[in-house]
Amino acid sequence: MLDDHIPEHEEFVYCGGAATQVLKFGPWIDLQKTKGEVPPKLLFFIVPGNPGIVGYYRTFMQWLYRGLNQKYPVWAVSHAGHCAPPKGMDMIDDRDEDQNEDIFGLNGQIEHKLCFLRKNVPPDTKLVLIGHSIGCYIILEMMKRALNLQVLRAVLLFPTIERMAQSPQGKIMTPLLCSLRYIVYMPLYLLSFLPESLKASVVKFILRGVKSVDESSVTASLSLFRVDCAANAMYMGSQEMVKVVERDNRTIKENLSKLFFYYGATDNWCPVQYYEDMKKEFPEGSILLCEKGIRHAFVLDSSKDVASMITHWLKGQSDLGTIW
Repeated sequence: MLDDHIPEHEEFVYCGGAATQVLKFGPWIDLQKTKGEVPPKLLFFIVPGNPGIVGYYRTFMQWLYRGLNQKYPVWAVSHAGHCAPPKGMDMIDDRDEDQNEDIFGLNGQIEHKLCFLRKNVPPDTKLVLIGHSIGCYIILEMMKRALNLQVLRAVLLFPTIERMAQSPQGKIMTPLLCSLRYIVYMPLYLLSFLPESLKASVVKFILRGVKSVDESSVTASLSLFRVDCAANAMYMGSQEMVKVVERDNRTIKENLSKLFFYYGATDNWCPVQYYEDMKKEFPEGSILLCEKGIRHAFVLDSSKDVASMITHWLKGQSDLGTIW
């Protein structure tokens, strides 16, 4: 059982002009505005997959924070426009000076994460970045674009960083995301009028193949009954199919000592062939293939196992010994 007293804070802010959900474990103060306290010297920062709703990662973050001996903050930021903001908060704030014209697109989401770090984290704070699925692509782009980021390590879980449209799942989803996504909006609009309890039942029915669904995932999925949230996630997905084509070998090579790749053995978004190609290209890299049968959407039922694997790997890094 997790410790019910683990400090947790959730908030909604505007970043890049878009409503953004932030989930924090540990010190949840604004690190930029700390007064009279010594801010944490290290921040674990999670970039989600798509849909980028931080609620999916709540249990994972709890176990990660616990595995870090509750010494360092663990934060996650949603993708712009993927979460349903609270009443009284619009999806877009035209007054935001950092507003990005295509904030819901893939490039906009990359800039959105850099904007958040720039506005909320002191530039000298050390970072361990943890990406999931398309979050891995975003992290590589962040490291490429913002050389001033103090990244100690980047953990890339089930990384969709190349040939997405050519993957088994990509071949199925590309037509839907790129050409047919608009036909989904009307059914979603009708479903949005259901009571929350019935929406939860629909989610559980869809996830009935998962033996022990994390209740946090059920709650997080309720945002997708809001048409604009689902539309933003699908729009981002359509760009992923078009733009995530060639692996960025240059950025990987320049940062290889900082990177840890974890591939799934039965992952239809990044099949084993992609793992084998990575191992061949970077034989000296930390590139592992899952041996536990963990699914691509690990947050549904394997948060504890993945959090444990990450902390075990990090604690085995000799040059990181001083942070523990």
